[in-house]
Amino acid sequence: MSKQAKVLNSTEIRRVLDYCSTRKHALRNKALVMIMFNTGMRVSEVASLRIKDVIDSEGNIKSEIRLLAENTKTNEARTVFVNEKLRKELVQYAKLYANGNPNSKFFYSQKRDSDGFSASTLCQHFHYLYKRVGLDGASSHSSRRTFITKLANDGIGVRVIMGLSGHKALSSVQCYIDCNSELMRNAVENLAVV
Repeated sequence: MSKQAKVLNSTEIRRVLDYCSTRKHALRNKALVMIMFNTGMRVSEVASLRIKDVIDSEGNIKSEIRLLAENTKTNEARTVFVNEKLRKELVQYAKLYANGNPNSKFFYSQKRDSDGFSASTLCQHFHYLYKRVGLDGASSHSSRRTFITKLANDGIGVRVIMGLSGHKALSSVQCYIDCNSELMRNAVENLAVV
């Protein structure tokens, strides 16, 4: 089995967000990090987002983002849920789009004349971001593994995890979960034999 992307802990994610706050495109980069870690979306799904997918006609951040079938790996539409922390971050970033074209990409790239990130350029963006922060083994896939592992650590059932991640097979989800001491400690702590 090939080496898996690093699962980040909350301190490491905070380091990434703090680094983003001090750099050019801070609002965009923080929103990218937050959407990746809080939704478990694939990088290609994030790159495909349009303003109209995230912001409603009244200018509010949607509580649910509907991914079209053609934008998912499985070619099946699915709903991504936006929690309150993510919503607040997206509100800050969305201010850049006051009266923006709803069909434009939600996440712009540094090349203002482009149509935003492609899946490939967004992967590269995360590669260099994690490298600058000093997180060896982290990649754009780290957020998805972290999302799924955190859900497992919190005792969320595998069927719910499959629904949130868009996986159809249990074996696929199992590959994402990082079996760590926290997960094992929680399992024993929640065990009530006697």
